[in-house]
Amino acid sequence: MSRFWSRLTHDLRPYVPGEQPHMAELVKLNTNESPFGPSPRVLEAIRAEAAETLRLYPDPQATALRAALAAYHRVRLEQVFVGNGSDEVLAHAFAALLKHDAPLLFPDITYSFYPVYCRLFDIAYEAVPLDEALQIRVADYRRPAGAIIVPNPNAPTGLALSRGAIATLLEEHPDAPVVIDEAYVDFGAETAIPLVESHPNLLVVHTMSKSRALAGLRVGYAIGDRDLIEALTRVKDSFNSYPLGRPAQAGAIASLEDEAYFQQSCARVIEGRERLSRGLVRLGFEVLPSSANFVFVRHPAHEGAALAAALRQQAVIVRHFSAPRISDYLRITVGTDGQIDRLLSAVSDILGSGPTTPS
Repeated sequence: MSRFWSRLTHDLRPYVPGEQPHMAELVKLNTNESPFGPSPRVLEAIRAEAAETLRLYPDPQATALRAALAAYHRVRLEQVFVGNGSDEVLAHAFAALLKHDAPLLFPDITYSFYPVYCRLFDIAYEAVPLDEALQIRVADYRRPAGAIIVPNPNAPTGLALSRGAIATLLEEHPDAPVVIDEAYVDFGAETAIPLVESHPNLLVVHTMSKSRALAGLRVGYAIGDRDLIEALTRVKDSFNSYPLGRPAQAGAIASLEDEAYFQQSCARVIEGRERLSRGLVRLGFEVLPSSANFVFVRHPAHEGAALAAALRQQAVIVRHFSAPRISDYLRITVGTDGQIDRLLSAVSDILGSGPTTPS
């Protein structure tokens, strides 16, 4: 059937999402989903939307949700944009803000959707290498740039920049749009949102999938200068003017209204991350200092791919990346205490049974 494809379709190399396997007694630690459910208020709000009103279109501007987000982040309504997950928000940002004559800059080891969007929207880009410690160095971005996008914390490393470092990046590129992708910021990093007021070139993107345990609801948003938000809205309304359904808008608002649950959930993930890190260090792993809901680790005596395969044999799924420089690393999502125990036990068994590197 490929003879009916457009030239663009032939040339695309789509993003490959984390596997969603169906296995008995599976410990699934490969897609950075929350180990805890959403706030009970979210479930109540969604149930309330399961009504006759589903026959009606939702508010295309998602005004109530945007107002709730504006109040939560202490910005103005016109500074908030919402979309169907942060991936859609990012896609609109690539189309609306990131294509210029000079190249788009982003890290060479980062969220692998970025080069996919560049191919989709025909955006020239340069991948800026991380340093030897797999950190983003702001100084390395002192080069011509049409735009910049940086995840903070970065993925898959989990390493974060300070707000001061992001301010420096913004000040060194005052004429280029800068997108800070904060999918994991709630687990220990500093948000750049306070910089929006003084930096009209800054767009900050968030998701409710991770820290708010709403991956199945698909809600993402961006905060920035009203001019940047208008650009996103123009793209959205040229593509899909009703991206968020009634249940999604209601559930997202309910999540924002339960701050105690949100803070408690984040604290539990952070506590689990530290426990997981300590356990892996005891087993001889090198663990990068994560500010996300996952850890990025390697064992000096074992290949990453072989370890991931051995864990899979024990029904424990983690994420392995085959890219250069990180092929021996595993990204492991923070799970429940029981899931962490299962993972550590499985790793201990594997390491005790001999090397997992080819002879």
